[in-house]
Amino acid sequence: MEKPPENDFCSICHGHFNVPCQANCSHWFCGNCIMLVWRHGSMLQSCKCPLCRRPITLLVPTEDSLRERDDSSVAEILGNIETYNRLFGGHSSSFVQRMRDLPFLLRRLLREMMDPQRTLPLVIRARVYFAMILSAIYIISPVDVIPEGILGIVGLLDDLLIVLLCFLHVAALYRSVLYFRHGGS
Repeated sequence: MEKPPENDFCSICHGHFNVPCQANCSHWFCGNCIMLVWRHGSMLQSCKCPLCRRPITLLVPTEDSLRERDDSSVAEILGNIETYNRLFGGHSSSFVQRMRDLPFLLRRLLREMMDPQRTLPLVIRARVYFAMILSAIYIISPVDVIPEGILGIVGLLDDLLIVLLCFLHVAALYRSVLYFRHGGS
C-alpha cells in the first residue's frame, strides 16, 4: 500500500493520519505520533511498534507527504523521520528481524517494479533480476548440492535455501533504496 487504508485511523492518536508513515512491520502511523513514541522512550535505540511490539527500523512516508515538503510543519516531521531512519534504518540487526521485514520489503518492491511511474534505480533493478535469474537457473538445473533423486524431499532443502537467500538479498537491496530515499545521506 502506498498510503494507509481510507477508513483507518492512527493507532496512537486515534485521529486521521497526518503525514502518514508505514513502519517496517507494515503498520501505519502519523509521522509526528510515532516520533513522540520514540522520544518518549530511549532515543538511543529504535522504538517498538505500539501494535505488534516489533522494533521499527525503517519509516516510509507516503509520496503525498513528500510532495507537501514546502509546508513547514510537514518538513519538520519529515526531517525527524529522516533523522530516525539515519540512526536505525541502515540495516536490520538480526536474522530474525530480516525475516520479519521480508514480506514488507518484497511487497513494496514488487509494487514499485510493476509501477511505470516509480523510479527504481536501474542498477537495483538489474541486480534484482540477476539474483532471481541465477536462483531460478540453480533450481531448474539438474546439478544440486543435495540431489533430490537420492534423498527425495530432503533434497529440496538446498533449493529452498537458495530461494530464501535470493529473497533476503533482494530485500536488503530494496531496504538500502528506501533508506537512501527516506533518510540516508
